Amino acid sequence: MLRLRCGLRQLRAGPGTLASARLLLGAEMPKGAGVTNKGESQSKEPGKPLPSLGPVAVDPKGCITIAIHAKPGSKQNAVTDLTVETINAALAAPPPRGKGNAELCHHLSKVLELRKSDVVLDKGDKSCKKVVILAFTTPEEILEKSQKQAKNK
Repeated sequence: MLRLRCGLRQLRAGPGTLASARLLLGAEMPKGAGVTNKGESQSKEPGKPLPSLGPVAVDPKGCITIAIHAKPGSKQNAVTDLTVETINAALAAPPPRGKGNAELCHHLSKVLELRKSDVVLDKGDKSCKKVVILAFTTPEEILEKSQKQAKNK
């Protein structure tokens, strides 16, 4: 429990007890030795720019992400087009109750020759614009296999 009243901070020290401490307004706590600011890298090597291959990107954590524009309710599952911004995918499953999302992950796992557990929906649960995270592959492989699938369509 935390309450602020006129610069007085009350903290719950334990069950049923209150402790109070005087906090000066505008006062800052001293920075500890060796502590880095938020957003700064702790490594000594300079930050290298992450490669961007159109709809396929590598996020700062090292995960590979794909931007997908899903079109649910199609006759069959297919990667229909590869644009600069997204990979267009047609899905046979309807959008309600997440069936389209599950079908998208299943179809991408088949196209990219990955396990279903390696393809995870990150963003866009209720949108046609989705971001999928992949494991154990490279951006070049993803683009190659997606282009191959789009040409076969």
